[in-house]
Amino acid sequence: MIELLKDSFSQFFIQTGALEWFGVFTGILCVWLAAKNNIYSWPVAIVSVVIYIFIFFESKLYADMGLQFYFFFMNIYGWYYWSKNRNNPEASRPVANINQKEILLSVIGIVTFTFLLGQLLYKKTDASFPYLDSFCTACSLVAQIFLARKVIQNWLIWIFVDIIYVGMYVSKNLYATALMYAIYIYIAAVGYLDWRRAYREQEN
Repeated sequence: MIELLKDSFSQFFIQTGALEWFGVFTGILCVWLAAKNNIYSWPVAIVSVVIYIFIFFESKLYADMGLQFYFFFMNIYGWYYWSKNRNNPEASRPVANINQKEILLSVIGIVTFTFLLGQLLYKKTDASFPYLDSFCTACSLVAQIFLARKVIQNWLIWIFVDIIYVGMYVSKNLYATALMYAIYIYIAAVGYLDWRRAYREQEN
């Protein structure tokens, strides 16, 4: 049993390249800095995004690769926005709860995006998991919008998506990336509890 664990541990490091490890390090660092309201989270996030454009391309996860371009521009916007609002205490507080209109639009958007992108990837590329990858991408787009608008439930979407991502990345032998997303699940759960507590304090 001990030998099996040692072999698995060794394979984990052997099969994970230096580029992926650097992507994992910058990915976790940017989330940690964001949790600390540190503006340097944005440039670190940009570095991580650029790395994962190459990683996902090599893994044929094209929807995820495309999502990184979206994150790239969102990180530039976030860096600009935080630079203008560094001294604004309201900028880092969750202030909104999801409403029925947002739920309806989100479901329609996710279903439509998943079908259209999934069809494109399935018919025109050699993508791995074209529909599942497209679904996770669609959910991530919605979650990122909710995060920017300070809608508390963005964290619940991230938890759901990250659980799927962990399994998907393990199947593609991206073990370090899967570990990173497992850590993201914990961070998202803590984020949800903190935002919900702050929201309730705002309501009182």
